[in-house]
Amino acid sequence: MLRSFFMSFQKKAWKKYILFAAAACFLLSGGIWYVKEYTTVGNSVNGHEMPVCSVETDEKQAALTFETAWGDKKTGEILDILKEEKIRATFFVTAGWMREHPDLVGRMKAEGHDIGTMGVSHENLSEQTSAEIRAELQEAEHTAKEEGISMELFRPPYGRYSDTLIRTAAEEGFFTICWSIDSRDWKNYGKRSLIKEVVESEELRNGAIIRLNSEAKFTKGALKELIENIEEKSYEIVPVSEMILRENYHMDVKGRQIPRMT
Repeated sequence: MLRSFFMSFQKKAWKKYILFAAAACFLLSGGIWYVKEYTTVGNSVNGHEMPVCSVETDEKQAALTFETAWGDKKTGEILDILKEEKIRATFFVTAGWMREHPDLVGRMKAEGHDIGTMGVSHENLSEQTSAEIRAELQEAEHTAKEEGISMELFRPPYGRYSDTLIRTAAEEGFFTICWSIDSRDWKNYGKRSLIKEVVESEELRNGAIIRLNSEAKFTKGALKELIENIEEKSYEIVPVSEMILRENYHMDVKGRQIPRMT
């Protein structure tokens, strides 16, 4: 009888041990999953480098970014609209475009816009070596300095990036900036589609970075209404340089900068 009692006790104890171990494994795996989603120091996520796509901030702010690599027919008019609406934006230009359009570059600078680079000629840099990338960025920076412009923002052409590209850009003093909302203006679907892509996006929240193209067919015509729609949602439109974090942050898997808890 005594033996039976001890055997029963041991079975119950063993069951409790198994349940405890299972619960511990579940919690541990959940904790590991969470760390994978939000780990990192700086721009590394799960062992890979991430561009800045948005910023975690209490400020109700968003940034308009314009890719400017070809032509000048609409860019000047976009600058006119931004000036009229008292909006400062961020322009990503190529070194080649800067050389061809010093007057527009001068306006961007004088009117308080950010000027970042996309390299020399809007070439896909994601498969290039560190040495090739470094040469590209240094030439772009040299061209900017000739125009009296200091750059710290880099957008990889076509949004294509690699660990090597982001690391090399950082070594050259650049923050790699992509976007959280793509207006898809380059698809030429029309003014209404462009505005809808931005204003109805789930990613239109504090710290959003919006992608536009200066010379796309419908961007200029949609810009004023787009600004009005964003401001009606109580967002302040600011340059990327005034929104990004430069230290004490980590990244999530979507490229969102998150302030480190102090």
